[in-house]
Order: sequence, then C-alpha cells, then structure tokens
Amino acid sequence: MMDTTPSLITFYKGWGTYQKNLVEIIRPLTPEQLALPVPGHQWTIGMLAQHLVGNRVWWFQVWMGEGSPELAPLAHWDPADDVEQAPLNATELVAGLESTWQMIYDALTRWTAADLEQIFQPPAALKEEEREHFPPFSRQWIIWHVLEHEIHHGGELSVALGNYGLNGIYGDM
Repeated sequence: MMDTTPSLITFYKGWGTYQKNLVEIIRPLTPEQLALPVPGHQWTIGMLAQHLVGNRVWWFQVWMGEGSPELAPLAHWDPADDVEQAPLNATELVAGLESTWQMIYDALTRWTAADLEQIFQPPAALKEEEREHFPPFSRQWIIWHVLEHEIHHGGELSVALGNYGLNGIYGDM
C-alpha cells in the first residue's frame, strides 16, 4: 500500500516563493547598497541578509542536525555571532540563501506532521548563560520560529530597500 501522508512542504509552499523573492532582491545589490544602514537598526542591508542565513543554519543544523556539514560555517554569518564576519557581496549572500533554502526544503520534503512533535534539547554549543534562554523546543516551534523570523526581517529589508528606492520582497509596492 502506498503512503499518502503529505510531507510538510505541502503546507509550506509559500516559503519557497518568499525565498525566491528574497534572492531576487539581494542578487542585484552592489557592495555600496549592501552597506546601506537599515533604519532603526545597527546593521546594514547586507548584515541583515547574513543574519537570515546564519539563523537558518543555527536552527535547522545546530538544533535539529539537518543539512550538510559544509553549511556549519554559515552559522557564523550572523552579525551577532562571536566570530567576526567580513561583509559579503550579493553573490555570496545569494549562495548562502540558496544553500540554506535547499537544506530547509529537503527537510520539509522529508518530514510529515508526525515529525512536528519531536523535541530538541539545547545544543552542546550553547554557553551556560545561553541555556537559561533556550529551553528544549519542538520541531514545530523551530520551523515556525525560523519562518516568522524571516518574515520579520524580510519586512525590515523591504522597508530599508524601499527607503533607498529599491525593490523589496514584493517588488516596488
């Protein structure tokens, strides 16, 4: 008998569209545009894009063990990380977005609703003081958190780009 249990990607197809739009707004940016400040933020447009990539690896790989080990250094792209990361160009940022999206897509294609309840303990990589802020989380919570994080910061990117006359996530709206 054939298994007809849908994978989670069935319910997250819109995330793939969002990913495509994110890549399309980052790809044409010059180093000067990536260095523009995000209003109300201490980061630049490029740093905010780096943060999205680092966050994906942090949650999907460091917490849930997904993706290729080659993605591990991308967790340090986050400007808030202890490891100093030099500004990246648009080609590097797009490659990071695409490789981390592939990690997410592969996982969502493999997982079903039954997998959402799995609980993940805080990773060993956390410092002792960080453990106070990071209890165990379910796969369901982690997926939602990464998605809402991307929506939040994608909005910031869109507003920042729009302030400079550039297209945001949904074009020139």
